[in-house]
Amino acid sequence: MDDFVILTDSCCDMTARMAADLELEVLPLSLNMGDRVYHNYLDGREIGFQDFYVQLRAGALATTSAINVGVFDEAMRKILDSGRDVLYLAFSSALSTTYQSAVIAADDLREAYPGRKIFVVDTLSASLGQGLLVYLCVQEKRKGKTIDQVHAFAEETKGKVCHWFTVDDLNHLKRGGRVSAAAALFGTMLSIKPVLHVDDTGHLVPVSKTRGRKASLLALVDRMAESAIDPAGQTIFISHGDCEADAEFVADEVRRRFGVRDIYINYVGPVIGNHSGPGTLALFFLGSHR
Repeated sequence: MDDFVILTDSCCDMTARMAADLELEVLPLSLNMGDRVYHNYLDGREIGFQDFYVQLRAGALATTSAINVGVFDEAMRKILDSGRDVLYLAFSSALSTTYQSAVIAADDLREAYPGRKIFVVDTLSASLGQGLLVYLCVQEKRKGKTIDQVHAFAEETKGKVCHWFTVDDLNHLKRGGRVSAAAALFGTMLSIKPVLHVDDTGHLVPVSKTRGRKASLLALVDRMAESAIDPAGQTIFISHGDCEADAEFVADEVRRRFGVRDIYINYVGPVIGNHSGPGTLALFFLGSHR
């Protein structure tokens, strides 16, 4: 069996414990808030997830930073020096330059380590959508699949990882240019909640609108009904922007409607949460199409 490491980044939004159980190596993106730079570690060691959302609700402004080429070079070189190959599953290239940095580092290292395997996959995914693809790739590795086989699986499967989400406050999407100022104003006044997804190119795209929070949450489950492949047999991932009760509500609906047994819930981390805001709720599953 190939000896290789599955490497990913903190935008996978898994817990540190899950990442450890899956034997992943995870590189952090970073967040600039106030006069400090915080690395987005999965265990929240530099900024806790609840603390981050408290600051965001209080009006704090932040910017996010991708992982640079030097960090990838160091991390990949360490793995290669240990005698193992590298499969890196990256945050969507449509949302960050992190993927491009990894490609540059990998190209340089292939010259320094001829004959070794370094694969970089643009997951076209975010948050626990990325996490779901990483999780599925680890399951393939545990079946004894080679790095080439797991790489092929990742490329074949990424277009089936469905991302459906809603936000509670349109102003965060307005700041990121996802909705217009007028749409944010009127949507807030009328309690309009958008339903969005991540499309085949890895971009966030508004799809529909609902009136009120509960309707928007149920709309996510409706979307799952439309395209999920064998929902009862899947592990479903749900991420939330510090609104765990809403995540549990969606999980209960998914269990009730589809008979799903395995549901994994965690926070939307600070890097993605800075753009989507508190109250974000996202549902991830495998579907016939995105």
